[in-house]
Amino acid sequence: MLIRFMSLASGSSGNCYYLGHEEGGLLIDAGIAPRSISKALKAEGISLDDGHIRGVLVTHDHADHIRSVGVLGTVYHIPIYASVPVHNRIASNRYIDEDLGASRRTIELGQHFELAGFEVSSFLVPHDSAQNFGYCIRRGDFSFALITDIGHITPEIKRFASEVKHLVIEANYDDEMLKRGPYPEFLKERVAGPLGHLCNTQTAEVLSEIFHPELENIWLCHLSKDNNHPDLCWKTVENRLFAEGIRVGKDVNLIALKRTTPSPMYILES
Repeated sequence: MLIRFMSLASGSSGNCYYLGHEEGGLLIDAGIAPRSISKALKAEGISLDDGHIRGVLVTHDHADHIRSVGVLGTVYHIPIYASVPVHNRIASNRYIDEDLGASRRTIELGQHFELAGFEVSSFLVPHDSAQNFGYCIRRGDFSFALITDIGHITPEIKRFASEVKHLVIEANYDDEMLKRGPYPEFLKERVAGPLGHLCNTQTAEVLSEIFHPELENIWLCHLSKDNNHPDLCWKTVENRLFAEGIRVGKDVNLIALKRTTPSPMYILES
């Protein structure tokens, strides 16, 4: 059985990720247009109409993560998994007209549950939203975590990141680009604050601390359009890992995900 991962989009304009196998799959977040989701999946032989997508795991309630959950839940009848505070914000979000109704699934912090043949665990990630969950996803020896919109690193984030073979983690902005960039001061403070986002150097530091020999893939996600660049982000992390004797391309794969275009479909386990 091949377990596959794909980023449909990863940035401040919208986020959506696919994880699955031949028996079924799931999405993490749905912050891009339904047509874009359908098109990207169809290019990989995956349909929204045939029941292959068993659910959407929502990290938090900001528009760039939930914009299409209403359509996916009501038109395609895909279950939408989120905490009570996040579901309440979805219901009142100005970008979402649909009532999720029977597609609404409530999950608790720390809950373990089965979805699409995976065991899913949720954990808290600090951010200025109603609530923000990271997800750890397992199937046998396979282990994967996605952690985004991170205001600051917590011991729990470190623990989950250090336990998986495949990790998607935010590297939102470069310090100097943010300081010199076009954002107003209040927004710069929000982005760099303890409930905002993680910068390249913070991400590089935590990766240098949690690296272990079984970690195979690191994807850097949610890069800012105005305050980051994929090459800069990648190099900041690569340099920090190299300082610890960790060789990118040999000891671990490192990829900076594209903001608005799909990644390749990565084969993670077989």
